[in-house]
Amino acid sequence: MIVGDLPPGGRLALDWGKVRIGVAASNRGTTLAYPVTTVPAGSRELQQIASVVEEYEPGAIYVGLPLTLRGERKQAAVFATDKATKLAALVSPVPVRLIDERMSTAAASRTLSGAGHRIKQQRRIIDQAAAVEILERAIEWETRTSSLAGESVGEGEQS
Repeated sequence: MIVGDLPPGGRLALDWGKVRIGVAASNRGTTLAYPVTTVPAGSRELQQIASVVEEYEPGAIYVGLPLTLRGERKQAAVFATDKATKLAALVSPVPVRLIDERMSTAAASRTLSGAGHRIKQQRRIIDQAAAVEILERAIEWETRTSSLAGESVGEGEQS
């Protein structure tokens, strides 16, 4: 189902950290985001994420952009943008989009705490939960505007 200018297919979201990358997904035509996996950061991260992309065949991929609370792009945002650009080249023509992820980890931690997960337990799944938060924001935007959320990265964007 294509709504507005939205590409068909589900969605993936990535919370890209220097140690781990949380991955979340949503199915085509749904607004439910769910955790998928945590990919260890390192020399094989792009290949592992490309495998997830191949398996899920998303219509778009959202990568969290860690802006400061003032909305500025500092070192972490440059890092995420660089990773997203490399991913976009690898998974083209799937659009890769950067989306503001301010407070996504904090929101994920509150959600996990509310579900009874202690801080030690959260470490294993916090990145996936943050990716779910990122994807839920993107889906909410898509639902309201019938357009992809965030800003385009690299080769995958079709105008």
